[in-house]
Amino acid sequence: MIKVKQLAHVCIFADDLDVTRSFYRDVLGMDTQFNFLRDGKIFGFYLNCGGRSHIEVFQKNGARYSDLNQINHLCLEVEDIDAAIAHIRSKGIDVTPRKLACDDTCQAWLRDPNDVKIELFEYTEKSAQFVGGDRIADW
Repeated sequence: MIKVKQLAHVCIFADDLDVTRSFYRDVLGMDTQFNFLRDGKIFGFYLNCGGRSHIEVFQKNGARYSDLNQINHLCLEVEDIDAAIAHIRSKGIDVTPRKLACDDTCQAWLRDPNDVKIELFEYTEKSAQFVGGDRIADW
């Protein structure tokens, strides 16, 4: 039997690696864990999401997000969603207001330079992820 420990990484494609790295570093505060090199040139990198979780990014010219992608979005847990929203806005990036979702988590949404949807999460004491219980979707 297999036992999954946690999500290791989510992989995204980027049209411009430098712009993408700057967004995740400067807007979301995620450091590069390491780079992928081929023929002495960087063609991808791993971003540290905390713990043992990462976002893997690879160069792909013309990469653009589509709602038809099999993976719809990535979600990042933050310590203080209000502070995160304020910081993101200070960088000139659009982010939705804080919302208490039907699963009793606080959430906000933004997009990276490749149009990948990013959900920010702040858990509460009542979050369904910890207390269980079915929830009625409000979207």
